[in-house]
Amino acid sequence: MVNIDDAVIARLESHGERFEILVDPDLASDFKNPEKEGLAIEDVLAVEEIFKDAKKGDKASEDSMNKVFENIDTLEVATAIINKGHIQLTAQQKRDMQEEKRLMVINKIARESINPQTGLPHPVKRIENAMEETKVKIDPFKSVDEQVQTTLKAIKIKIPIRFEKVKIAVRLPGNVAGNAFSHISKFGTILNEEWQQDGSWVAIVEIPGGIQDKFNLKMGELSGGESETKLIK
Repeated sequence: MVNIDDAVIARLESHGERFEILVDPDLASDFKNPEKEGLAIEDVLAVEEIFKDAKKGDKASEDSMNKVFENIDTLEVATAIINKGHIQLTAQQKRDMQEEKRLMVINKIARESINPQTGLPHPVKRIENAMEETKVKIDPFKSVDEQVQTTLKAIKIKIPIRFEKVKIAVRLPGNVAGNAFSHISKFGTILNEEWQQDGSWVAIVEIPGGIQDKFNLKMGELSGGESETKLIK
């Protein structure tokens, strides 16, 4: 249960009625985020009560809950309030959440996009600059995937960019290939593979275009500098 002193109000107004609950702002944001799972509503609430006015301690009536939610179960109504209502945040909390989401959007774009003119990834700083120049606004309560798409649309007027997967041929010494499988799977998909007569392992791997350099560096690290990688055009 959340410490009531740290709680903020989540509010939903509908059909002439107002409903409020006391929640942890960070946990409520996580609960509302479809990308995060496993958080129970009980962990978000400071008190398991539905209020008409939380500051006064006035509880919402069962009639009003039935009218709006067709339900009087506290936890189910609280879930609806978080998902459909508004969570009050301090200015600093909102700034912190926006910054965290902004970095997540930038990192996803940097990971999965390329410059179609060169076939190479864009540096993170270039993506950040394009977002600043086009005045992209990040909503702390919207999903990363949704905001990645709107961000891409905005920054295309500043930099040539598109999401694309690339295929890379890789050769590794036989003595490190087995250990490399789990690392490669974190980057992308092995499309085909075979063992060579000299004992080395070769494969074609499909990965997001923005992580080519990271992939090449990792292969070099795993093989002690003996790997070979080549972008397949």
